[in-house]
Amino acid sequence: MPRVTVTVRDHGGRAATTTADYTIAPPVLGGYYLVGNGDPTADLTGGNFRSLTQYRSLGDGYVLPGWNKPWLPTLGRNGFAITVVLELKHYGAPDTGPQTFTVDGVNHSVPAPAMTIQQRPGTAWPKAYGYGQVLAGRCDGLLARALSQYRALGFPVNIQLASELDTDHEFGTTESGVSYDWADSDSRAVQAMTYIVDWFRSRPLPAGTTFSIGAGGFDRAAYRRTHPESLMAKLDFLQWNVYAINPIHTALARFRRTRDWVVADLGPVALSRPVIVAEWGVRVAEFPDQAAWIATVPSAIARLNAERGPRIVRTNYFNSGWGTLSPRAAGLAALRAAYATRPYA
Repeated sequence: MPRVTVTVRDHGGRAATTTADYTIAPPVLGGYYLVGNGDPTADLTGGNFRSLTQYRSLGDGYVLPGWNKPWLPTLGRNGFAITVVLELKHYGAPDTGPQTFTVDGVNHSVPAPAMTIQQRPGTAWPKAYGYGQVLAGRCDGLLARALSQYRALGFPVNIQLASELDTDHEFGTTESGVSYDWADSDSRAVQAMTYIVDWFRSRPLPAGTTFSIGAGGFDRAAYRRTHPESLMAKLDFLQWNVYAINPIHTALARFRRTRDWVVADLGPVALSRPVIVAEWGVRVAEFPDQAAWIATVPSAIARLNAERGPRIVRTNYFNSGWGTLSPRAAGLAALRAAYATRPYA
């Protein structure tokens, strides 16, 4: 580790010397996501974008690089740090029935997804492969298919399991007719996420592969439950998402919220892990001048990274949903300017 030595001397000739070790931190990677897992190439042009988020359902037959996405390997080969969110949630496939397919000469049969998540009253509840199904090995074929496609991709990615576990579990889950409350759903998810990471790590992976789990980071107890040291020891990054959806929300406060819970509640292994923010955004309804809010992000990240706690190393703007840029040109210009500023530059 580099060390600096400082000597001070007063007018009377008395001197004192001390030393301090230091590290030089690499720049934070500024990143992006475009609605619908769309081709972001045009939006990235002319900016210091170095990171990307993509979402994939394990139920889809085309996990990597994804259906009709030749641009993803191009970005990956050009050095983009890509987070692929692998979800048990079922979407992107023509039906939700059982599947039979062959991977590398081995036949696999996978049952229909048996769990519902995001059970907000008055909404349609998405289907997902159940945590019990995962633990029973009945989803191993899905993992095998994703792994085979990943090996052919040609570059390493960060595999994030789930988009937001807290959003998935907030109103409980139901698997095979049995209902589980939020806390029980978190416990079952930790077991299933551990199984999946162990499954991948027990097989040859591209060098540089990393893992994380997803969280919106809006509930302190849920974040603590889903980040035990036993699971964090198997993961490489912490993760949470950040949105400004209230006029009082500042960039510093929003990025700080979950980070403060990490410092106060989690163990030393978790605290040793750097942070990926796979989604961040500002909602135009509350902030008509999105560009002004975006301009405050670099200083907020720099301040947080100067404090005690895990270092934020990637922040990917979510140009969809709550984060939709409007007007788009002004928002993209603001992102380019922000990512050209320390700690990104």
